[in-house]
Amino acid sequence: MSPSACWNVYRMMLPWNEWIWAHEYWLPPGITWEDMKETEEIRYPQPRHLLLSIPLALLLIAVRFVFERNVAIPLSRKMGLREKVRRKAAPNPILEAFYTMHRRAPKAEELNALAKRCDLQPRQVERWFRYQWNKDRPSLTKKFCEASWRFTFYFTSFSMGLAVLYDKPWFWDHRECWVGYPQQPLLPSIFAYYMLELSFYWSLVFTLPFDIKRKDFHEQILHHAITIFLISFSYCANYIRIGTLVLIIHDASDCFLEPTKIFNYLKWRQTCNCLFLAFSAVFLFTRLVIFPYKVLYNTYYYSMELFQPFFGYYFMNALLMILQLLHIFWSCLIVHMIYRFTQFGGMEKDLRSDSDETDNDTRKEKEAKKNGSIHYEPSSNGNCLSKDTSLQLNGRSPPTNGHTKTR
Repeated sequence: MSPSACWNVYRMMLPWNEWIWAHEYWLPPGITWEDMKETEEIRYPQPRHLLLSIPLALLLIAVRFVFERNVAIPLSRKMGLREKVRRKAAPNPILEAFYTMHRRAPKAEELNALAKRCDLQPRQVERWFRYQWNKDRPSLTKKFCEASWRFTFYFTSFSMGLAVLYDKPWFWDHRECWVGYPQQPLLPSIFAYYMLELSFYWSLVFTLPFDIKRKDFHEQILHHAITIFLISFSYCANYIRIGTLVLIIHDASDCFLEPTKIFNYLKWRQTCNCLFLAFSAVFLFTRLVIFPYKVLYNTYYYSMELFQPFFGYYFMNALLMILQLLHIFWSCLIVHMIYRFTQFGGMEKDLRSDSDETDNDTRKEKEAKKNGSIHYEPSSNGNCLSKDTSLQLNGRSPPTNGHTKTR
């Protein structure tokens, strides 16, 4: 694009740019962007700083690639992770075309029609779909590597958050979040912590097509989007003090979730059960007690002691409330899991796994049984845990020869 064309595009976008960055939306009444300009002595957050998170996210993806292949995979072998041998389905263009189009097992009438077209017995067609289904499921090694990387990051970011915030007054006194707001200087350590977290969530978005697609895929997308919006908006509006509290509260429980998944893959049941109880306690306490009191109440009430409501105040609180609704959604699932844990004395039978979308859910199992189609039973691989945003367990898995094993 020529320089003149770029200039024309800039002129066309200028009114929109001025509207989006109007200080009335981002800053309290009486404060303008002129008041937030950097000086040699004082640094304030600037929106252009957020662009740094994109190359940092790509760097994190590269670090993850190296980590998984040089650390996680050898570690999984040393810890005794065993993969089941998966039989390959024989080449069959007719069945492959059906599987590619529908990504499910055929119903009874479809099964018989496919068997006739392929000159096979219905049980042979069932077996073909079972083998194909198992082949497409993510391996335990892939799940182990993903969980290991996330644990490494969450542990690092949580440790960094504690080191950065431990001596900060707002970490202990809620009202300190608003002293001098919005003209609160940006400390280099806080800037590094913010960029690390924002870059990581961008990296999760970039790798969504390649990561295991779990049952709560849409909730994960919503969670990542809200998190990126929260971090970005809080940075631009200098809600950084409250933002650092949100980040460290979330990292606290994630540090327990990922190793729980790792030991579940390894089938170290006692260790997995202990970590699951620790994770549940930390998650419920931080997300249902600390977060509402230290963040929601603080942002909604204490900030009004210093300035009148404005657009940024309402927008920030709306995002935090949506985040809290997600906390309640996942907390209900965890409470249900704890109930099942007390009933069965362990994690062997539970609601969900960190199952990918090749696993059928209970609704589909019931529909299959009702319609007379191929049924499903839990895999011998056992149950696996899901993330934050994937905080559920299950025992669902590929098709078998006509039995549905209920939980």
